[in-house]
Amino acid sequence: MNLDFALVLVVLTALSGLIWLIDSVLFRQRRMDKAAQKGPEPAPEPVAVEYSRSLFPVLLIVLLFRSFLFEPFKIPSGSMIPTLLIGDFIVVNKYAYGLRLPVLNHKVVPIGDPQRGDVAVFRYPVDTGINFIKRVVGLPGDSITYRNKQLFINGEPVALREQGPYRTDAVKCDTPRRDAIRVFEALGSEGHDLLLHDSAVGVDGQWVVPEGHYFVMGDNRDRSNDSREWGFVPEENLVGRAVGIWLNFDFQKGCADWSRVGDGIR
Repeated sequence: MNLDFALVLVVLTALSGLIWLIDSVLFRQRRMDKAAQKGPEPAPEPVAVEYSRSLFPVLLIVLLFRSFLFEPFKIPSGSMIPTLLIGDFIVVNKYAYGLRLPVLNHKVVPIGDPQRGDVAVFRYPVDTGINFIKRVVGLPGDSITYRNKQLFINGEPVALREQGPYRTDAVKCDTPRRDAIRVFEALGSEGHDLLLHDSAVGVDGQWVVPEGHYFVMGDNRDRSNDSREWGFVPEENLVGRAVGIWLNFDFQKGCADWSRVGDGIR
């Protein structure tokens, strides 16, 4: 069972605010009047009211910041290597693709749309209780072809430039991958590095992206569960754009790579 932290936060914020409001409107003055009749000592607040009054502003600030500005996420798998490693804790820009209501995820203020090459977090279409992170490859209306480790967009090949073997000795917490080749792919405005494996056979095919949907792929191209297998990402599933790494710690290995802290994501 996946815990919906956004729902928990909304419920706690609403509950604490409601308790504080009801007490302020209906009971606080009555309690103060009774206390004044008995002596100069102020009337003690009920425990629930005291906690609600203290917690409500904090919960509200966290809810607004997390829902409309930035939210932290943890990378649990290697599907985005070499851009993101297992153990990376990232910051996601929540307003990049429009302001959305928490829990409902309904867009209320359109601000921008995903661009080709963005690293995006979204709710997994197969199970919306799970967040995925992949790179946006295809925009609405695009024709996407992937064949023999080569990406084609609208019939045009995306340029690749081999960088040489993937050197894990330069990546403190990563696992050696002897057959991995680092390749630069000229996708989007800046391009990015990806990983190809000589011994792996990727999922080939051709797709046309419907309106209101996006085609996404992992940078660890031969070992990524992405749109090639389960289809397109609906616009309403978008969560935000990944913008930076604020921590790297692999709990399974007990390993941290402090050199990645503060790195941007492109």
